[in-house]
Amino acid sequence: MLGSGKGSNFVAIADAVAAGKIPAQIAIVLSDVENSGILAHARERNLPAQFIPPGKFRTKLDEDAERAFVKALQDAKVDLIVLAGFMRVLKGDFLRAFEGRIVNVHPSLLPSFPGLESWKQALDHGVKVTGCTVHFVDAGIDAGAIIDQQTVPVLDNDTAESLHQRIHAAEHELYPKCVAAIARGEIAVQGRKVIWKK
Repeated sequence: MLGSGKGSNFVAIADAVAAGKIPAQIAIVLSDVENSGILAHARERNLPAQFIPPGKFRTKLDEDAERAFVKALQDAKVDLIVLAGFMRVLKGDFLRAFEGRIVNVHPSLLPSFPGLESWKQALDHGVKVTGCTVHFVDAGIDAGAIIDQQTVPVLDNDTAESLHQRIHAAEHELYPKCVAAIARGEIAVQGRKVIWKK
């Protein structure tokens, strides 16, 4: 798993793994932020956790950092990379090394409101429903094939913070469910369409 922040989606997935709801194990947790919550949560669970300096860019990994991330993931023999609040855009060599094996959760109903602070975008736009999306990662920004979505109503008295909290709660339900389905081989991708084999 890769993350940059508090690690609440990591906790939801790690708890689901521990409870036997996801038939997989977390091989390694990597972060581009040395004192991130996700690394602290991983270490509390005695999981391999490593900080890798991201390099000189603000929104992506530099070449050395990218190589270090790829090597750490390959050495850990990962089958799937789960992004949990990883705040860097993944580029060419990284995507090619793990093509079709990287998933992310985004706090909107994609393709609406990609990019940063999508809950604020939704509030500013005046939509009545938003939510979260679990999707495969490709070279676009929040543009990969959609695995599943969960809706969250936008209330008249919502602030950016209250809406974001409810979207987070939806993410914590949806993301483990999607990772479990992938681990069980219940997901097939046909072009841009993701089919759930039930």
